[in-house]
Amino acid sequence: MRNSILRFLSDTKPIVIYLSTAAVAIAIAMVFQYGFFSRLFRPLTSSTRLGISVDTASGFPASVPEGAERCTVAAGCFWGVEHLYRKHFGGNGLYDAKVGYIGGDTRNPTYRAVCSGSTGYAEAAQIIFDPTKITYKQLVEFFYKIHDPTTKDAQGPDRGSQYRSGIYTHGEEQARIALEVTEKVNQQWWNGKVVTEVIPAGQWWDAETYHQLYLDKNPGGYECPSHRLRNFPPLQ
Repeated sequence: MRNSILRFLSDTKPIVIYLSTAAVAIAIAMVFQYGFFSRLFRPLTSSTRLGISVDTASGFPASVPEGAERCTVAAGCFWGVEHLYRKHFGGNGLYDAKVGYIGGDTRNPTYRAVCSGSTGYAEAAQIIFDPTKITYKQLVEFFYKIHDPTTKDAQGPDRGSQYRSGIYTHGEEQARIALEVTEKVNQQWWNGKVVTEVIPAGQWWDAETYHQLYLDKNPGGYECPSHRLRNFPPLQ
């Protein structure tokens, strides 16, 4: 079926332009089917950047109870990582999850700068949790189930050091657990191919407001195809 759009260039001479409804519908469907368009055209501005979101001397927002701990990981595009942690642990000891940048040296990194791959920063997720309900070990094991830790400086179709696999530890106990879990998953789940870096956490910077809770606010938005929960057997 065709729609006719009448356009009059004079009082007596109409020109009929025919547009194929089917063709237009197909074109629109293709654009929205592939979520990477939303990734390509997301804002690069830093105008909404608030910097480090810390309200207390403990390093946590004021609404987080005393005794909370952090788990900081990088596993490719941070939208999907944050979303999976919220989906799996929400209501089960997760206080908050946010996305940001870690691993670089410059101050106030912006998404535009991090996307260049030259800042040293990784797109990361920081999980704030109740250690009486969730263990750090559980969060690290989950990390190794939801992405592919065998691809260096890449995750799915996303390429660049900002998409590397990494665990950024807060204290000696987290470092010990992260290294132990990494060794086990490397042998038992990932055939000795794990390339994840495990290093002490440096300065954390919140990503721009637009990136926070992105997939909750944009359900059809881009999610790395590598981000899915794998059904691995329990670690021995």
